[in-house]
Formats: sequence, structure tokens, C-alpha cells
Amino acid sequence: MYSFSYYTEKDRATVLAFMQANPFAMLIGANNNVPAATQVPFFIDEVDGELVLTSHIMKNTDHHKAFEQNTEALVVFTGPHAYISASVYKQPQGASTWNYISVHAHGQVQFMNEEGLRNILQRTTNYFENNPHSPSNYEKLSEEYISKMLPAIVGIEIKVAKLNNVFKLSQTRDAESYDNIIQHLTTQDANAQAIAREMELRKKK
Repeated sequence: MYSFSYYTEKDRATVLAFMQANPFAMLIGANNNVPAATQVPFFIDEVDGELVLTSHIMKNTDHHKAFEQNTEALVVFTGPHAYISASVYKQPQGASTWNYISVHAHGQVQFMNEEGLRNILQRTTNYFENNPHSPSNYEKLSEEYISKMLPAIVGIEIKVAKLNNVFKLSQTRDAESYDNIIQHLTTQDANAQAIAREMELRKKK
């Protein structure tokens, strides 16, 4: 990934918080050098000092078949991003760029047994429903319906072996340009405004 020390977030808690705030991540694998990818919601947990990602995927898809043959996985968590025009720099005759945040988690995919799959389905449904009275909560689903779903999906667990990140937020710019960028982004779309907030927070650290 695009990585320089001045764009790397050193605080692990900040990186984990970003992942947890953006759990719908890109799961990437390869089978015979042919890449396969899908976006799925992940839970991010620390278990006995290890970072563990859990989710579920459809069976008999390109990504499922890839992980049956090659368990190496890359999970990419992304968030807000914004075009940064050089026109707002103190010296505007320069290269424009893009500010963004991304976290790459590497590890081995392990498939869950049925109990593990049921647990992740229950956790996923109830967490994202976020309503104990929702008729769609796992506990409200019939066993007949759940039993019909189970053969079509599989739970996965990834113990993260390597975690890299890019928090590219104009850290190398002079103070005047940095403030100009924030001001410019606050007038743009929601993504740009989110990047402006992240940059503003870093001024206060």
C-alpha cells in the first residue's frame, strides 16, 4: 500500500476505532493468481492479545473458492476521502492530491463450524438491527428459516498477522496551506467535510 511514516497513524486505538467505525470492508483473496473480492461486514475484536476479524460469506462464489485453495487474505477498511486542489496551497503552482484513510489487515482465513456460523449470524443481525424489539433479530427468526440459510453461507475468522494503515491528511503541508485545505473542504460534500474534521482534530493533538 501507499505508505510513508508521516502518513502512518501510530496510535493503535485510533486505527482500531477507525476499523470499527467502517466495518463494511473489502475481503480480497486469490486462486491460481486470479484475484477475488467481496465486501462484507466485519467484527473487529481483541482476543488474548490478538486482533481477530469475523464475518460470513456466500458459499460457491469466486471468493469462497479462492479461500478454499489459498487461505491468504487481505481485508481493506476504507473511510472518507477527498480531492485536495493545489489551488488552496500557499504556493498553488504544485501537484494536487487526494486525502483519505485506509487500513489493510493481512491474515489467514479459517472457516467456522456450524456453531460458529450461528453465533456470527446472531451477532451480525442483532448488532446492525440495533433494536431489541426488531422482528428481524436472530432470535425472532424461525429455526426452519435459519436451517435453510446455513448450507449457503460460511462463517470466517481471520487472525490479523499484519496491520498497515494510511491516514493521509496533508501532514506535510505548511500551517497556512493546512488551514486553507480545511476551510475549502468544509464547503464540499460529506466525504470532504469528514476529512476536514479529521484534519481539525489533529491540529488539537
